[in-house]
Amino acid sequence: MSSVIAPSRRRPAGAASRWQPWMRAGIGVALLVAILAVTGTDPFLRGIASVSPPAIGAAVLLAAVATAAAAWRWRILAGRLGLRLGWRQSVAAYYRSQFLNTVLPGGVVGDVERAVSHGRSVDRVAQAARAVAAERAAGQLVQLALAVVVVGAIGFSVSARAMALPLALLAVVLAVTGLAMMSGRVRRALVRELTILHDAFRGIGTILAVVAASTIVVTAHVLTFVVACIATGVVASAGQLTLVAVAAVLASSIPLGIGGWGPREGAAAWAFSAMGLGAAAGITAATAYGVLVMIALTPGALVITASVLRRRPASVDAGRRATT
Repeated sequence: MSSVIAPSRRRPAGAASRWQPWMRAGIGVALLVAILAVTGTDPFLRGIASVSPPAIGAAVLLAAVATAAAAWRWRILAGRLGLRLGWRQSVAAYYRSQFLNTVLPGGVVGDVERAVSHGRSVDRVAQAARAVAAERAAGQLVQLALAVVVVGAIGFSVSARAMALPLALLAVVLAVTGLAMMSGRVRRALVRELTILHDAFRGIGTILAVVAASTIVVTAHVLTFVVACIATGVVASAGQLTLVAVAAVLASSIPLGIGGWGPREGAAAWAFSAMGLGAAAGITAATAYGVLVMIALTPGALVITASVLRRRPASVDAGRRATT
């Protein structure tokens, strides 16, 4: 009887996990539609129109720096878990995963594909998935810590309101995640995984390298948003630009919507308004940032195209051999 009941209990969880990316995307889209309903399309159109060749060049360069640093972080933790991962492979795979995260719902599909692809290449999918999960989690923690540092440096009374929306969105995601972990089985699995991952972060050298790589990634993203602000004609102090950029980039990393669209524009509008720069200016800058990021990550599309073209001759040859 237990063999009949167990599958029926697992099936709903599997169905829920399949729907989660679309549910998260739906929340982001709903937020974007709400912003459009309030502000109209003008701020978005101005953001798209403000994208210029110099801004694109800067975004492409900063994306290359961020991708190389993120690939370095991934290689460090993969190596600590006993996995082979070369520089060229890691950079190409990271570009591919970022591009997929930008164009597909949920914000994590590219990371799942990266873990599976690397795992199959070394015949250790579970360990490769742990490496990807560890490096993404480490990056998020460092980003949150840097946001706290920025808030402290600028002043809590000035920056608290600007950071309120992205932190509220992050709290919602964490709360939903916490509810999902209320199951005893999930908690035991999480403890088991954390115990395994403890070895990956053992050693002060590893921790410092991961923090350094993550800091480079966040800094590159923040500078890209500053480039978007300059391109859209935002006039603000260095402190104001840093704070609104950190708020927008933090919101972009929350796995809601598609490619950060929705949460990013909402957080930017809120932060810009709190700093006295105008909500419309925030939406315009966030839109320009979103376009710049999509353009800067097009090497990921090239990586995917090259992979498809490499596989096609092999599949054609296999088909020919099968028919002879």
